Amino acid sequence: MKISGITKALLSLATILICATGVVSLSSCDRLEENLPECEQGLRLRFTYTYNMEFANAFPSQVDCLTLFIYNSEGKLVATRTETSSVLANENYRMTVTLPDGDYRLVAYGGLQCPQSSFEIKPYPSENSSISLPEVSLLPSLLEKGTLLHNLFYGYATATVTSEENKYCEATIDMMRDTNNLRIMLQNVNGSPINDLDFNFSITDNNTLMGWDNKLLPSPEVTYLPWNRGTLPVGVNADGSDVLMAYAEFSMCRLMADNDPYLLITRSSDNHKVVSLPLINYLLAQKSEVYAKMPAQEYLDREHDWAMTFFLDSNRTWLYVEILVGNWVVRINNIDN
Repeated sequence: MKISGITKALLSLATILICATGVVSLSSCDRLEENLPECEQGLRLRFTYTYNMEFANAFPSQVDCLTLFIYNSEGKLVATRTETSSVLANENYRMTVTLPDGDYRLVAYGGLQCPQSSFEIKPYPSENSSISLPEVSLLPSLLEKGTLLHNLFYGYATATVTSEENKYCEATIDMMRDTNNLRIMLQNVNGSPINDLDFNFSITDNNTLMGWDNKLLPSPEVTYLPWNRGTLPVGVNADGSDVLMAYAEFSMCRLMADNDPYLLITRSSDNHKVVSLPLINYLLAQKSEVYAKMPAQEYLDREHDWAMTFFLDSNRTWLYVEILVGNWVVRINNIDN
């Protein structure tokens, strides 16, 4: 059968119309002209870490992997996002998430899903699971073991997405650090050398389990052991011999003002207590009057790098302690242990 020229033209036009209809049906938000706005909407998130004593953003230099859980206004999980690449080191990094209109609660963790992470989250949030279910804990294999913990960060924010502006809504999640490092140093006041192997160091606390809001949950007491220890020269005596100081470093989870962690140092030879003190009280004792109005918990959360020096007499009994954080030094005489 022969097809006339007019018939061919009509068939071609019908084919074009069918394809065009197919293209439009794929997505009502596809831009058919360059001057039309995009239809997608959601959140464009910036992540910062300014909750420190420098009050400056350290997120790009300290957070190496990021996990974000997005819950709706009813506390049900609607989306999860992760980022583990080097883009986190870029100050201009933003995470975009397409979401419908609504109010959202954002829970973010830094360092949780890195290959070297020291923490785990259970149960891992799944679609429609409740915001109150997941718990973050120190890995069981690291309990009562001297380990340098991989830093953990936590952040929480709320945000609203609306289609009125037909664009991604801007929001910021400021993180806080949940891991601490404490360096303990021992020195003889008479300048005689001191060996770290002559002492046992430990810290007890129950701070290894945290809820979705980053508050501590009831957990068994654990014993932190030093992840690093040794001796180092810090001066020269009159006879030319080195003044040697012993040191031990601890890596710990979040420190809480209402918890009661204890630092214990004993002599290896007879297990005699050299130092036994409530750690939180001594860390808070060095808070400068510059920060007098800063609540105790905020100070413990903002600071994360601590140092304490204990001076011993000839019997290796604690005489006094110097607590050093930054440029501040507080000297406290011995008390009854």
